[in-house]
Amino acid sequence: MKIKQKPEDFSVKESYRFDAVEDGPFRVYLMDKQKLSTFDAVARIQAKFGLSPGSISYCGLKDKQGRTEQLIAVKGVAIDLQDEDLRLKFLGRTDKALSSKNTTSNRFAVTVREILEREINEVTIASTEVQRLGVVNYFDSQRFGSLKHGQGFIAKDLIRGDFEAALHNYLAKPSPLDRTDDAKVKEFWSANWGDWTAKVPYEAGRKYQRIIRSLRDEPEDFVNAFLQIDADYRALLLFTYQSYLWNEGVKRLMQLVFPREHLFPMPYQAGTLLHHTDATPDVMAWMRDRTFPLLAPNSSFKDPKIEEAVKWVLTKEKLKLEDLRIELAPKLLYFRHEERPLVVHPGKLVIGKTRPDEINRGFTKVNIAFTLPPGSYATLVVKRLFHFGVKKETPEDVAPREYVEYVEQPQVSRAKIDHKTGEAKPKHAARKGLLAAKPVVAAAAAPVARPNDETGFRAKSKAAKKLKASRRMENTKR
Repeated sequence: MKIKQKPEDFSVKESYRFDAVEDGPFRVYLMDKQKLSTFDAVARIQAKFGLSPGSISYCGLKDKQGRTEQLIAVKGVAIDLQDEDLRLKFLGRTDKALSSKNTTSNRFAVTVREILEREINEVTIASTEVQRLGVVNYFDSQRFGSLKHGQGFIAKDLIRGDFEAALHNYLAKPSPLDRTDDAKVKEFWSANWGDWTAKVPYEAGRKYQRIIRSLRDEPEDFVNAFLQIDADYRALLLFTYQSYLWNEGVKRLMQLVFPREHLFPMPYQAGTLLHHTDATPDVMAWMRDRTFPLLAPNSSFKDPKIEEAVKWVLTKEKLKLEDLRIELAPKLLYFRHEERPLVVHPGKLVIGKTRPDEINRGFTKVNIAFTLPPGSYATLVVKRLFHFGVKKETPEDVAPREYVEYVEQPQVSRAKIDHKTGEAKPKHAARKGLLAAKPVVAAAAAPVARPNDETGFRAKSKAAKKLKASRRMENTKR
């Protein structure tokens, strides 16, 4: 199972509301972006129009991998931008900055690829479970980009009071997955750490100018230098660790509430999550309106099971609630208590008809659409529906990659395929003109499924049979 192989495979549209005020100081735009994170899009707009940090507000963060629409509000000035991957449409004016309260829901349309036709039956069963039980409202891998790029949880450095380590992880820890100039800037500062007069030979270094300027003035004041990072991004660094604590606490809660046979593990960027496949009416009623806290020093608990789960995760992290504060900058860096719904129920879930997958030869694809409240992850819903095909993410899966357009190949009967090579037989290929068909970019050619290849069609079919056989054996033992 694969998603986000093409930008149009993952689409999200934000349902929103804002109070229109004719002469309000904030101009509201619908931002249509592709292959850009919300932070990247906002930074580009600020740089292009010379806007100060904090001049743009938005309702939430949208995924980088895909095409998304969301609201932004620009304070004080009118702007216009119509780039190929970033467009703005003026909607009106308002008197308040935007926040998550302005989003009512998000509608997702996802193309799921590299699936077998017979697996659709399992998806149908899983969709019945999802509509009855909902999906545990975990934070998915996108929230943990700092782990993917080797920076770790920077919030842990801040809790320890080690602002130099936090700044080093942010500024001088190049990602092995990043091929952009930003990684080169981080390599430069990793090699020149402490020499703040050094000149960065890359344009991307301008992003960190305020930090470097602060260190040139006060070379040992890492607290003030760290506070030069954009306020929204600083908050995200703390929220990332809060999200991890939430996931681990809820995972423990699932173990306390459900019997083991009703749970199954699912790998993600920060470890493993637990989902449920069944629940008694009493447990469903208990979970229906239950929330689990994003932890802060002032968090309190009424439910003993939730309190036990919180104690477990804090002990695991060698923390106490009162440790969740940043002593050297308490007014600018702090953990805020918030209750997050334990379970989310996807609305208007629709599973389309299967069609041949033009990218992954020998497989099918299917379109799925559903609605989620703000802050919930569509990728988790998709993974829950296709949980039998979810694999642990590899560096190749999560590495930033340049989008290349695929040329759809003519459909060829399997009887006319040479199964040793996985390609059309020469005579048939010549007649259909397949030998001349080339992708726009050579690297984008569809992979050949060879008989002994672990990722080939036969190997995947064999693995699927083994999985079903093992499940039947487990059910027999139960």
